[in-house]
Amino acid sequence: MINIDYTSREPIYLQIVGGMERLISLGILKPDEQILSIREFACQLKVNPNTVKKAYDILEEKKIIITKSTKGTFIASDIGKAKELKINSLVKDIKEKVKELESYGLTKEEIMKKLAK
Repeated sequence: MINIDYTSREPIYLQIVGGMERLISLGILKPDEQILSIREFACQLKVNPNTVKKAYDILEEKKIIITKSTKGTFIASDIGKAKELKINSLVKDIKEKVKELESYGLTKEEIMKKLAK
């Protein structure tokens, strides 16, 4: 489900977070669906459980997953809100990059042409 690039500069826990967000946005993981425990997921990915724990903590902070005592970890019921927050975050990142490109003298039209390639 999630492919980890062990040679990437991106930390593994962030790859896990991004992978989970992608699976949710594609509808592969659905609201209220139970996900693997930290230990099971760590075994599956062949990573340290602390790495998965860190990823789960971030996902929980973003309200993408919730942990129910003695029942397990689940995709949040209100995942639409989390998805909207992620989209807004990505749009903010793009706007910052556009401003940076404009500081190099490019117009918005030139930027759009470059993006269309």
